[in-house]
Amino acid sequence: MRRSNKVKDIEFRELETWKEHYPLLNQLISMKEILWLNPNIEKFKTGMKKSPLTQEDVRDAEERLKRFAPYIAKVFPETKKMNGIIESPLTRIPSMKQSLEQNYQQPILGELLLKCDSHLPISGSIKARGGIYEVLKHAEKLALQHQLLTIQDDYSILDSERFRTFFSQYSIAVGSTGNLGLSIGIMSAKLGFHVTVHMSADAKQWKKDLLRNKNVNVIEYDSDYSKAVEEGRLQADADPACYFVDDENSNDLFLGYAVAASRLKKQLEELKITIDKNHPLFVYLPCGVGGGPGGIAFGLKLLYQDHVHCFFAEPTHSPCMLLGLMTGLHDKISVQDIGIDNVTDADGLAVGRPSGFVGKTIEPFLSGNYTVSDEQLYKLLKELIDTEGIHLEPSALAGMIGPIKLSKEGTDYLRRHNLTEKMSKGTHIIWGTGGNMVPEEMMMQYYQKGLNLTRG
Repeated sequence: MRRSNKVKDIEFRELETWKEHYPLLNQLISMKEILWLNPNIEKFKTGMKKSPLTQEDVRDAEERLKRFAPYIAKVFPETKKMNGIIESPLTRIPSMKQSLEQNYQQPILGELLLKCDSHLPISGSIKARGGIYEVLKHAEKLALQHQLLTIQDDYSILDSERFRTFFSQYSIAVGSTGNLGLSIGIMSAKLGFHVTVHMSADAKQWKKDLLRNKNVNVIEYDSDYSKAVEEGRLQADADPACYFVDDENSNDLFLGYAVAASRLKKQLEELKITIDKNHPLFVYLPCGVGGGPGGIAFGLKLLYQDHVHCFFAEPTHSPCMLLGLMTGLHDKISVQDIGIDNVTDADGLAVGRPSGFVGKTIEPFLSGNYTVSDEQLYKLLKELIDTEGIHLEPSALAGMIGPIKLSKEGTDYLRRHNLTEKMSKGTHIIWGTGGNMVPEEMMMQYYQKGLNLTRG
């Protein structure tokens, strides 16, 4: 029996024993679409006692982003309307809801909305939240340490040769499948840092080209995300002036994502949508290594506690977070360890090994996780364009099938949490994680692929 050479500090059950212990593992290995419901979910107040992070940590991140808002508004004109706050629209998608109900022969009770992180300014994806936040926090720390800045200052002063020259003494590195690299690269280069993005083989060429056009050093690898991260970490370790953005273990990335929750709350209130015991909220988040969806889910739990139910969505070929949570091994196991290839067109989700930090932090709060095939992603991409005129990249459609999965396969969950009779008063939010920066010709190729698959 093949054993993982990565798992040395724990007793690793042989695969056949694992299959007996975790019945869904057979379907996961067969790369079938599945819904896994978290048996370790706890009431919010109980689970929160185990968390290494708090509401105060999230508030601190919010305040820091407010301090940087004048700078952001100045150097990125597209953010002026929002006064330098990087935020995306929340929109109802009734035509897409009708299409989903027809195509899957399943009613979706309650409202269906799309959170358009695909349209976030600067880097056009969910990574603009955590990635940009971590770079800004690092820049602030350096400037404060060298007494070039106080927190009472108008941070727009950072847009000067003085600060760009100062930051040019330092470098930033990150490993990425694409979107995190864009947010880190664009923000770091704007401030004046030397920045290197280590890109995995599945990263799209247009993302690499865009970064190079922004004066970012891009290093390409023939292997997957884990190798890119490993090499980036090694580079940073060898240079005292280099800061490594660690997507697998970063509190700062996580907190940057978590800030989204309070902003979403305001948007829901503006739309006159109530979230409480009788009006549950369901949120479906595409998941790669876990930082983005984990941070957002954590922030939402802080605000709505047991009235929000968060589900992660992963490709059938890259279900790393589901595997880590199901087995309880988190980052001690990869999809390759059980024979899954980690090859998917959903490049932002092409991760073989999950973040252990995120998995352990979110485990008490996460409702479940499901997988979706690349073919489904393309069909959903095509359908969203046809019904709502909204363009997302393939990985960003992973959340779209969530309400169907929950309604069809999650009846036990709904019953256990006394939600069955409340669904008609509920709200479903699909988190659209990226797509606005995809070149038009590439988007047309995605659409055509979805059209061909739909026609059969």
